[in-house]
Amino acid sequence: MRTITALECLAALSHSTRLDAFRLLVRQEPAGLSTGQLVNASGLSQSTFSSHLAILVSAGLVVPEKRGRQMIQRANIEALRDLMLFLAKDCCGGRADLCEPLAAELAECC
Repeated sequence: MRTITALECLAALSHSTRLDAFRLLVRQEPAGLSTGQLVNASGLSQSTFSSHLAILVSAGLVVPEKRGRQMIQRANIEALRDLMLFLAKDCCGGRADLCEPLAAELAECC
């Protein structure tokens, strides 16, 4: 991942509405959620939430899929993985023992 791409992802996640929506979509993988379900979960108006969703899509963190009459929003797990690797790849100066607690916590949730 390039630095500019990481910055775009981090900027997209830097608002609580977008971070909450993205985390909700990550929990719903691989099925995703309809745009209407996301709007309802956010408590915002359709137009306000759509602006937030557009930022997540533009950053490549959310992928919309048309299923019949509905737009299903899915978290881009590959983009999440790339961002996490970008942030942690060079951590701990090559000392795996320092990164082990992080790796162990991630292993528990996956």
